[in-house]
Amino acid sequence: MKLIINITLLITCFFVFFNAFARDINNAPFFLVGDGKVNLKNTHNGREININYLKEDGSLNDEAFKKVDYLFGFPTNQKRENISKRLVAMLDYFTDKVAPGKKIYLTSGYRSPEYNKKIRDRGANAAKTSTHIDGMALDFYLEGRSASQAKALWEMIRKLDCCGAGHYGGKNVHLDAGRPRFWQAATSKVRTKEPAHNRFIYYSTEYDRYKAGERFRSFFTSISDFGFGIKNKLVIVTDDEKQKKVASIKISSLKKSSCLLINEREDARFIYSELPQTLQPGRYRIRVDFCKIPFEDMPKEKVSNPIEIIR
Repeated sequence: MKLIINITLLITCFFVFFNAFARDINNAPFFLVGDGKVNLKNTHNGREININYLKEDGSLNDEAFKKVDYLFGFPTNQKRENISKRLVAMLDYFTDKVAPGKKIYLTSGYRSPEYNKKIRDRGANAAKTSTHIDGMALDFYLEGRSASQAKALWEMIRKLDCCGAGHYGGKNVHLDAGRPRFWQAATSKVRTKEPAHNRFIYYSTEYDRYKAGERFRSFFTSISDFGFGIKNKLVIVTDDEKQKKVASIKISSLKKSSCLLINEREDARFIYSELPQTLQPGRYRIRVDFCKIPFEDMPKEKVSNPIEIIR
């Protein structure tokens, strides 16, 4: 009898191990991914999904992200994009570390600009440039986890300096795929009256891994004021302190103009370029230089998240 129990336990462990690595996460387009599965429930609309957002080869499952948009209440057709796929992958990565297989309860997801303003007007913690507006953030808690465990999770996230992480003292944790930063209730500074003047604008690529010659999309978030421009050439730089120039690439939508005007959200969210065919495997960043700068204290340039060129 004991032998049968041990064999059953061994088989169970094998299948748990196999399922965790059934998807080739080394081929995933993001640096931080979990097992490729998330179980989410929206506490506001009651919607619940249990999805595999990664296919077995590590590529993204587009059908799964349609379900994510549905859960978030994200207006996919209007926005012409999905909830941040990097956000979903990071959520999976961190929750797998502390509570694998547990349900994730979404308490705040996508916010329209109008709804975000209403939250601010009633004095709640909501930044004018909130990443919730761009579908790049969520507040959540984990099934069966306490406030102290939530704080431990927040501390684990902040140590990686990969993203936005907030904790207000309860069991909820804020996670976003925007500018790396962290805060607690006393340090959030969302009620400051100081004009933002795009000082916290964030520039990022859609994915983390690309092949040389691949067309890619980049975008801005945390924009406080529209009416600025970006120069026609993006600059690929090394991923180190020196950020040495490696190559220049043109923005696909610009042919004659040397300055692309960013007058509304759509202008900021769909910037396409092609990576050089000769770009060697390794890690880089992409620098964007601004033109038609409306404020003296607005940055003159921004450098993206790290990307990796793979074979």
